[in-house]
Amino acid sequence: MIKVSIIVLLFLYVQKQPLTLDLINLESIIGGRVMKTVAIAGTFDSKGQEYSYVKKLIEELGLKTFTIHTGVFEPAFEPDVSNEEVAKAAGADISEIAAKKDRAHATETLSKGMEKLVPNLYEAGKFDAIISFGGTGGTALVTPAMRALPIGVPKLMVSTVASGNTAPYVGTSDIVMMPSVVDVSGINSISAKIFSNAAFAIAGMVKFENNTEIEKKPLVAATMFGVTTPCVDFARKYMEDRGYEVLIFHATGTGGQSMEALIEGGFIEGVLDLTTTEWCDELMGGVLNAGPNRLEAAGKKGIPQVVSVGAVDMVNFGPFDSVPKQFEGRNLYKHNPTVTLMRTTAEENKMVGEKIAEKLNMASGNTVVMLPLKGVSMIDAPEQAFYGPEEDEALFEAIRKNLNREHVILEEMPNHINDKAFAEAAAQKLIDMMESQN
Repeated sequence: MIKVSIIVLLFLYVQKQPLTLDLINLESIIGGRVMKTVAIAGTFDSKGQEYSYVKKLIEELGLKTFTIHTGVFEPAFEPDVSNEEVAKAAGADISEIAAKKDRAHATETLSKGMEKLVPNLYEAGKFDAIISFGGTGGTALVTPAMRALPIGVPKLMVSTVASGNTAPYVGTSDIVMMPSVVDVSGINSISAKIFSNAAFAIAGMVKFENNTEIEKKPLVAATMFGVTTPCVDFARKYMEDRGYEVLIFHATGTGGQSMEALIEGGFIEGVLDLTTTEWCDELMGGVLNAGPNRLEAAGKKGIPQVVSVGAVDMVNFGPFDSVPKQFEGRNLYKHNPTVTLMRTTAEENKMVGEKIAEKLNMASGNTVVMLPLKGVSMIDAPEQAFYGPEEDEALFEAIRKNLNREHVILEEMPNHINDKAFAEAAAQKLIDMMESQN
């Protein structure tokens, strides 16, 4: 029976195709299965041996490969996408890049080409996952292209810098960074094992799929910090009990950036931004800032948002000894051995309030600001380290004075931010706006 089915498939395939059969494509349709493809991107000129090894491994695992050459010179094997095509995507000529003999220029230009080209290749169905290997240059060359791919597309970068600060490479994407341990240079007893693990990992990501159907619910993004956890937990449960799915983002800089990226990507239908502490770090030089565009995405997309001032009583630094000298004598709190918090002053709170108002005045959708008049964090409460009614009032007054009331609704409650009543009122306010928009 199986032989008959294969013969029928062969006959049907020949009727629709040229006489020269593409055996790989034929194999991929036998049994009704489509063979997945892994894109391998890298410098096939300087690291041809290493990439050939990985290519062979992946193909032996029953997958197709799609190779993209990102090097400057002639590759060790024929790629599916040449470096000429990569350079052209960046508006450059590969021969001119090679003639310059400027590695930094080559990396920057080819990286831009990859960032434009790779998403288009994915949309065209050329591959299902992507893998690359490299040092600092190779990592910087390919990861921008990986970041440009949709969340959920398997992306694996084996890198010499994977155990350090990976934020510049990963950004707000879901790139998996695997330490290469040794440099990506030759096949030896260590690199062979690392490369094999990487090949098996990317193969597993594309071969095994979670087919569990998850009920589609309206998706809400919420921000939380350790000192606003009770508030967000109350709000999350309140919304989940009413049929909403709530994604919690830790307001540690990358958390805020990730949330903004998902909002811009069209994944989020409502925003419960109760913890805006990242603006303290942005304005006062803390270590957990989310950049100057924080609080913009929801407004630009016209998505309903409820915003509060959670944890705006603090600026974050590393270990106690790492706090900048200019802040000596300030109210400092050892949150844990690696995190030191600094209480914001009335003047700093005024700056934060003005900035929050400025950003929210730009919003095109329904926006509500809610102020908890009895404290903005777990340690901004009577007998706690950062209790500061005067500092909080400076924050509140700056928002009152600078918020465009015709455009943004301001609500004040005689509660602490972690009070259940405040949390549920904020959640209900967002629900009302989301329902009225549908």
